[in-house]
Amino acid sequence: MKIVILSRNPQLYSTKRLVEAAKERGHDVRIIDYLRCLLSIASGEPTIRFQGKTLGDVDAVIPRVGVSHTFYGTAVVRQFEMQGTYSVNESQAISRSRDKLRCLQLLARKGIGLPVTGFAHNTKDIDGLLEIAGGAPLVVKLLEGTQGIGVVLCETTNAAESVVEAFRGLDANIIVQEFIKEAGGADLRAFVVGDRVVAAMKRQGREGEFRSNLHRGGNASKAKLSPEERKTAIQAAKATGLRVAGVDMLRSNNGPVVMEVNSSPGLEGIEASTGVDVAGAIISFIEKHAKPGRTQDRVRG
Repeated sequence: MKIVILSRNPQLYSTKRLVEAAKERGHDVRIIDYLRCLLSIASGEPTIRFQGKTLGDVDAVIPRVGVSHTFYGTAVVRQFEMQGTYSVNESQAISRSRDKLRCLQLLARKGIGLPVTGFAHNTKDIDGLLEIAGGAPLVVKLLEGTQGIGVVLCETTNAAESVVEAFRGLDANIIVQEFIKEAGGADLRAFVVGDRVVAAMKRQGREGEFRSNLHRGGNASKAKLSPEERKTAIQAAKATGLRVAGVDMLRSNNGPVVMEVNSSPGLEGIEASTGVDVAGAIISFIEKHAKPGRTQDRVRG
């Protein structure tokens, strides 16, 4: 098979592992910087040019689109889809997962466990917004934030009001969520490929840190998920239309709650902590499902 990996950096661990896994299975794999792709949007003949040549006869695409380039990255993925190329994660699914509010709304519609979340536009509605989330302590999040950036734990109502007013003063879109204290600064990352969880890790934040992101000094270890946690992760991926996803969950007193669904989850932490060949699982999934023109997105919203 001819496989294209859409990635801006061929030296990234995740990109290199996907290349290794594809080559080990005898596939022809190429890394393409999606920001350097030129799209010809012509009626009946959509084409993609890269480094002066037209990209054709590609069997499958693995999008590794960065958050800051979602708009152009998904446009490139959509162009491949228009050509009939199979994409592991389709453009619509990537867009859903990147819009945190839209993602939460889709999960809520499916009855998937979530922290109580509030969203409002006007700072005059702060009292009602905080009430929705159950009052302090609570978490205020930037909708555009990643890797724990723009996530603030507010211990008191006054602190929450100040943070909300500050973010809204910058015209930033935010949500407020109940604080799951019993999680103890730890979360679960379930790596979903197709209709199964292929690996799972527990991420623990450093001392005094409620955010468990590895980029913020957290550590990871192999996790054993309960049947309910596995089911929740798979349902969350399906609700957004993602075939490959990193589903982040907290263990609450009311069962697992989903915090985020990631369309380009990193492979380094999950492979190192679990010993699972996740890259190989992704390539194996492509081998079984990649067919020309096979678009399966059936999610409403």
